[in-house]
Amino acid sequence: MINELDRACEIALLTCMGVKPEENVLIISDTTKHEIGYALHLNALRLGLNSTYVEMIPLEINGQEPPAEIGKMMKRYDVVLCPTAKSLTHTDARREASKDGVRVATFPGITKDVMIRGMNADYNKIAARSIKLKEILESKSSVRVTSQLGTDISFSIKGRTSYASKGLFHAKGESGNLPTGETFLAPVENTAQGVLYIDGSIASIGLIQGEIVVIEVSNGKATKISGGENATKLDQMLSKVGSEAYNIAEFGIGTNDSAKLSGLILEDEKVMGTIHIALGNNLSMGGSISVPIHLDGVITEPTVYLDNELLMKDGKFVIDIG
Repeated sequence: MINELDRACEIALLTCMGVKPEENVLIISDTTKHEIGYALHLNALRLGLNSTYVEMIPLEINGQEPPAEIGKMMKRYDVVLCPTAKSLTHTDARREASKDGVRVATFPGITKDVMIRGMNADYNKIAARSIKLKEILESKSSVRVTSQLGTDISFSIKGRTSYASKGLFHAKGESGNLPTGETFLAPVENTAQGVLYIDGSIASIGLIQGEIVVIEVSNGKATKISGGENATKLDQMLSKVGSEAYNIAEFGIGTNDSAKLSGLILEDEKVMGTIHIALGNNLSMGGSISVPIHLDGVITEPTVYLDNELLMKDGKFVIDIG
């Protein structure tokens, strides 16, 4: 009898990625995520799939490029799964593989608990919600997000493509996180104005359990980050990369009703009823900022306006998205 992790791996391979018997699968992991990476590999073999497993030293930050040889390998397979400590989502290696038609799933920071909980969601419902939000966002020109804590930020999304990370990556070149459930886009550069009160979690930091992180934004960039130790950590990570790391890179809406705040951004940004805004690289979502960092911050109970029309009120959708 297969265990819960085996079942989660099977769902990832067959349901989410739709791997066919004639396709070749590459599993890329690191020494900290060996259990999950190797479980994916062994289950691929159990299911009669052609699987190769490669393990690397953990990367230092989200968005850092993997070793060059691994980047080359990614382009030679039909399906690539990446359970790693740091995210490969916003890397040239992932983008180039996707451009060549490879289907890629990234599992940044994945834990066994999150793998089991997140992969046992109803991905058909998640896909329907995510696609509906994509259609709504692409019909609008502006976003405003507020919260009772003090968030009040506005930006343009005019002409921007939005992306439904629906968890079903069956077409050539499709990619996204697993577990997943979000719709996201890149705000137009230099348009974001206002202030963010990050009260949920922050990538590479975890749950906000002390002071809320306050980010002041002007002309599309974070200009001041305050709020104690977590704010200092965030600022230090960004400053190491340079001024473009402070770019407002992403606006996303969670659509996974099985996800919960856990301190792992992979899961946290998917929680239904939250939004997230990221700093750094936005190339993967149609933007123009190329830096080796992408850090998301989750805001709970947001109120969201699209072209001044209400989409969410205090974390609850005011329209039926399924």
